[in-house]
Amino acid sequence: MAEINTMSHETTAKIEKQLRWISSVIKDTGRQMLTEYNMTPPQFVALQWISEKDGITIGELSQYMFFPFSTTTDLVDRIEERGFVKRAKDEKDKRVVRLFLLPKGREAIQAVILKRQEYLEKKFEDFTDDELQEFQLGLDKLYQEIKKDF
Repeated sequence: MAEINTMSHETTAKIEKQLRWISSVIKDTGRQMLTEYNMTPPQFVALQWISEKDGITIGELSQYMFFPFSTTTDLVDRIEERGFVKRAKDEKDKRVVRLFLLPKGREAIQAVILKRQEYLEKKFEDFTDDELQEFQLGLDKLYQEIKKDF
């Protein structure tokens, strides 16, 4: 029989703070690559959304990023000028413009993610195989629980 979870609010607060800090460090490590692509962090976030939702509109992108439409349009203009994305009219409704990731955009995303992964691999060097497996199982469980909300 499984034990009942008696986690305190303090423990939850500590875990949340640690996850937030770890996430920030990992993101910042990958963002060091952005200078090589002459790209800002918000432009990179936009690239990731465009990659995830191929054919996204600027309006949808602005909602996901919580940016005003005009700010998102300016951001897309810059990444399009640099060859990371392209705009294309919707085939069914020519008034709608969709965004698509180009190979250069995919390369930038992969470079940043690889940098993050290399950083994590260095941090995991002192973990035993059992510790890594236990950590992975815990993350998988948390991921599955959070995924239920979406």
